[in-house]
Amino acid sequence: MRARIYQPARTAMQSGTAKTHQWVLEFAPASEREVDPLMGWTSSSDTQAQVRLKFDTREEAQTYAAERGLEFDLVEPKPRKANIRPRGYGENFATDRKGAWTH
Repeated sequence: MRARIYQPARTAMQSGTAKTHQWVLEFAPASEREVDPLMGWTSSSDTQAQVRLKFDTREEAQTYAAERGLEFDLVEPKPRKANIRPRGYGENFATDRKGAWTH
């Protein structure tokens, strides 16, 4: 059985880094999905596709997979560049501004 270990990225609705510090182990789909002809629902006989295990560290996730004999792909996270302005939001209202307040 194949698994993927990764650290989730923040969602489009997040500005912070909440829920991005844990590592997730997900199983790869073992069978393809089918569309039910009567209801139109998508279904699969693979129950492992519903499992998402969360770990505090990458080593814990790797140890878990190794103990159970799972093959896994490790996806390293891309580092996020900090977006910090030198004077921040308060610069908009500073009394020592060089130019006019245009917005």
